[in-house]
Amino acid sequence: MRKLDTKTIVVASHNGGKIREIAELIGPFGFSARSAAELQFEEPEETGTTFEQNAAIKALASAKASGLPALSDDSGLMVDALGGAPGVYTANWAEREDGSRDFQMAMEKVENALQEKHLTRADQRTARFVSVLCLAWPDGHTELFRGEVEGTVVWPPRGEKGFGYDPIFKPNGYDTTFGEMSSDEKHGWSRGEPEALSHRARAFKRFVETCLEA
Repeated sequence: MRKLDTKTIVVASHNGGKIREIAELIGPFGFSARSAAELQFEEPEETGTTFEQNAAIKALASAKASGLPALSDDSGLMVDALGGAPGVYTANWAEREDGSRDFQMAMEKVENALQEKHLTRADQRTARFVSVLCLAWPDGHTELFRGEVEGTVVWPPRGEKGFGYDPIFKPNGYDTTFGEMSSDEKHGWSRGEPEALSHRARAFKRFVETCLEA
């Protein structure tokens, strides 16, 4: 495992919500971070069939373009009754013909697919959020960290916090969706605290333990 020996990194993302969450997670560790969007890097084509492959594609593109270590996230919602869909195609489900993304439409697609199967009970709507972080260096070395959180798909959407599919995902053991949680509640972990709640925070905790802690 390679340790990160610089406090300057690139967040390899053009997703505003994802950039914000990663910035919140790395902030307490004193990082100076710029995003691929801010640096106007071209978005690489995500041709992988796994979260790990797509995370590596994004991180390596930003690392090589910037000459700095880059941290990417590839994440998605996997609904058991839909065979794990939308999965690695989570963002694609939100794409409109003009190239923009509409996550209200994407959430409706998930709900419609469940309704077509007449799945209305909570035990029929189990799902998980998956996040894979990739830290890449300009020389091509990568480290991967996966986090998952189990829950259920609810309808109608609840809450205006978070982003993406957060309003329809209720993690196990909670009465609120990610869309109803503050950032602190959703992450459930910060420096010095033992637990993490969200998929991204769980992956980030593994990143910290591997690449930052002595």
